[in-house]
Amino acid sequence: QVRLVESGGGLVQPGGSLRLSCAASGTIFMLNAMGWYRQAPGKQRELVADITSGGTTNYAESAEGRFTISRDNAKNTIHLQMNGLKPEDTAVYYCMALHGGIDYWGQGTQVTVSS
Repeated sequence: QVRLVESGGGLVQPGGSLRLSCAASGTIFMLNAMGWYRQAPGKQRELVADITSGGTTNYAESAEGRFTISRDNAKNTIHLQMNGLKPEDTAVYYCMALHGGIDYWGQGTQVTVSS
């Protein structure tokens, strides 16, 4: 069983920055892909960015050039540095981890971009 806890969300003005963190705990052998997804009201959950255990990254087009995902395998954590935030980035952001062929999800952290 893997538990994921997100932190770092909040309210920020357009153009601002936030850094999200996700820490995994529990009985962990090796986490494979980890990533960030988001879900805005009335919309489906979508991928923001993910990263393999080897450090290969993948970004949604909307995140490319503004967001950076990073990973610390020793601490079983990932981060999402978000710069140049826009109102359309407003959503609940969820951390995901693939472990033993199972997707685990955090409870989410709210990001609101508004003036």
